[in-house]
Amino acid sequence: MSAPLTRRRWALDLSAVALLLAVPILGFWPTFGGPAHLVAAVGGLALGMGIAAVGAWLRWGALVVAAVTVAVYFVFGAALALPQTALLGVVPGVESLRQLALGVVTSWKQLLTTVAPVSAADGFLVVPFLMLLVAGVLTTSLALRLRQPGWALIPAAAAVAGEIALGTSQPAAPVVQGVVFAVVAVAWLALRQAWAPTQAAISLGETGAAPRHAGLRRALAGGGIVALAVVVGVVASGFVAPASPRYVLRDVVIPPFDIQDYPSPLQSYRAYVRDDRDTTLFTVSGLPRDARVRLATMDAYSGTVYNVSDSGFGSSSAFGPVRQNMSPDAAGTPATVHVQVGALSGVWLPDVGAVQSVAFDGAHADDLRRTAHYNESTSTGVVTAGLTKGDAYDLRTVVAAQPSDASLGKTPFAPVKMPKQEGVPQAFAAIAAKATADAETPVQQVRALQKFLADGGYFSHGLEGEVRSLAGHGAARISTLLQSEQMVGDDEQYAVAMALLAGELGIPARVVMGFYPDRDRVGDPVYRATGDTLHAWVEVAFRGVGWVSFDPTPPKDRVPTDQTTKPRTEPKPQVLQPPPPDQQPADDPPTVPADRGSKDDKGADLSVLFGILGATGVGILILGILAAPFIAIGILKATRRRRRREAERPVDRISGGWDELVDRAVDFGTPVRGGATRAEDAAAVGTAFAEPRVATLARRADAEVFGPADPTPDDVDEFWRQVDDIVGDMGRDASAFGRLRARFALRSLVAGTRFEEWLPRRRPALPRPGRDVGQNDTVTEGATTPPSRTSGEDAGRQGGRAARRRSGGTP
Repeated sequence: MSAPLTRRRWALDLSAVALLLAVPILGFWPTFGGPAHLVAAVGGLALGMGIAAVGAWLRWGALVVAAVTVAVYFVFGAALALPQTALLGVVPGVESLRQLALGVVTSWKQLLTTVAPVSAADGFLVVPFLMLLVAGVLTTSLALRLRQPGWALIPAAAAVAGEIALGTSQPAAPVVQGVVFAVVAVAWLALRQAWAPTQAAISLGETGAAPRHAGLRRALAGGGIVALAVVVGVVASGFVAPASPRYVLRDVVIPPFDIQDYPSPLQSYRAYVRDDRDTTLFTVSGLPRDARVRLATMDAYSGTVYNVSDSGFGSSSAFGPVRQNMSPDAAGTPATVHVQVGALSGVWLPDVGAVQSVAFDGAHADDLRRTAHYNESTSTGVVTAGLTKGDAYDLRTVVAAQPSDASLGKTPFAPVKMPKQEGVPQAFAAIAAKATADAETPVQQVRALQKFLADGGYFSHGLEGEVRSLAGHGAARISTLLQSEQMVGDDEQYAVAMALLAGELGIPARVVMGFYPDRDRVGDPVYRATGDTLHAWVEVAFRGVGWVSFDPTPPKDRVPTDQTTKPRTEPKPQVLQPPPPDQQPADDPPTVPADRGSKDDKGADLSVLFGILGATGVGILILGILAAPFIAIGILKATRRRRRREAERPVDRISGGWDELVDRAVDFGTPVRGGATRAEDAAAVGTAFAEPRVATLARRADAEVFGPADPTPDDVDEFWRQVDDIVGDMGRDASAFGRLRARFALRSLVAGTRFEEWLPRRRPALPRPGRDVGQNDTVTEGATTPPSRTSGEDAGRQGGRAARRRSGGTP
């Protein structure tokens, strides 16, 4: 075919590849919550297609294409996938190269274990960039180099499948994606078939109209197939897409973090109050007026302890890795808050409002960043590495204003699914109903419960010099609080009591433990959080408003008039009493979890050691991945040699020895023609290496193979010894790089297969004497690379040597 058709073929193939791989690019839209991934994905696709096109034009081998792809990944990956780590946003630095190397292994897992939509600034762009780069190289290479374009659909379909597996259960326009991929694939295959030559050779008597009619028929058939694919795709997707949920890896992957592995922070309330009353746990700069610092949110009661629930997404235990675009729908006043950690320890991360991003600082910053998790439903953060003195971080957050009762008006409670509270005494329902008997609106119900506790109770931590007040918040302790003549307790008991009473009325309520300054310290530029400013309160969900805070604890100056708490005289229904071991005396409060202690030097040394071992392991893994192709080539060649050397028939071992010699010469770049005789191979090899022993060995191989008797084992051993001697001398004049390149060359392994077209063409061997290109020779039109000038007789013998290698014999 003419040059214009070749250009047309290239244009068709490149266009088809671009459209096919546009499907997974669109599919990543929900994962990133918008177009943030487009630059990385489109850039990776363009680079991959460019590498493949240049490789096909210059006839690069597979190893060269792979090496160029790796180089392009590291050179352009910083600008396209990790601009925040690059110098001036473009030039790759040490941190860029480190994250790109680690991203090959870890970015996939991090993407799956992060709640979507993920942030482009957290390094997740490595996934679409790398996927589209590799898919672009493979799909384009197969499309341009092979005569059957159907093979190119395999990596394209794999990219779509990978995007689906790594994406979300709510895909972007799945019908459009499926129809576009199907239509482009079918249309591409049809056009390639229509443009292909009808036969390798055309009869001289064939008229010119027949080929034109055949081409027209193929075009019409291809158009019919395309139309049928469109109709079937649209109809089928219309029935299947709405009713069939998409299951992705994100739905089944095991999260790396479970908050229920840690005790409820509310159990340590009295310990903080007793041991850290005047201790600076942390300081907060830039705290908005009337804002509160949240430590933990709990919504599940077991009869013994209030804790986070395990109800999955949306529950208080639904934590995901910290990212840059959290809480996208938060409404309120933006603020930037700086937190400096003092004596506070443990996994709970103090925060303010609806956090959008966290930036850690200090010597512990890397550990905190890697282990930080956040729950957008409860606005609670944790760091599994644990907080230590000196840690610091900045919060970019949104603080919502506290609505007034008038603004809430008759607003109903939000339809929030709350965990079922366990072990709640039966009497609580009657107490809640009596306390809210006069309430007419939802907010009045909540205020009635708050007033019942705050106005009817007394405050005491139960510490030395105070009225006796038991610690804990088990069912027995809360029953004692609510059924005593005088209710005495602190934030821990009153918050739990209000939440349980609200639950009996069907009000969605949860308990929050956190800090806020005293009234006379509100507005200070720096807030100092201590055990004395630790509080617990209740949040109730209102429709269209969100969670609203309520404080049921009496003022600290409201203390009981005597030192005893007597049961109420009025009769009470039978109360379900949980086991008494949950009760604890005031002078023996719950101990603070072990994770409050500071880390010792040994722990620090171990963390450094583990960091070194981890970095070493990653380096070894990367080297192993890079060396894997070369190791595989070495194993394949060693296996091939052993199979030839240990063939069952002696003549096959002789023939295998000759093939081993020729293959080694081919790997050194010797132009050996397929289907040539041993004498012709010997002439080519002997000329290339100035080695006269090759011709002698060829004659001996013919004599042994075609002789009347089988060669003896000694004959075979001697033949292979001579083969090894000649092979050993082949690289004596080559450079060290040349010998290494021959050792890992692919040419002899793929000889006689489709993949031989991937390798750069050698200079063709001279034609045999007395032979010219005959009239039966065929010239393939429309191929990407120029066709070889092979005679009709030799064409019939193409692949002969490869066939003899498979059988072990020689004709």
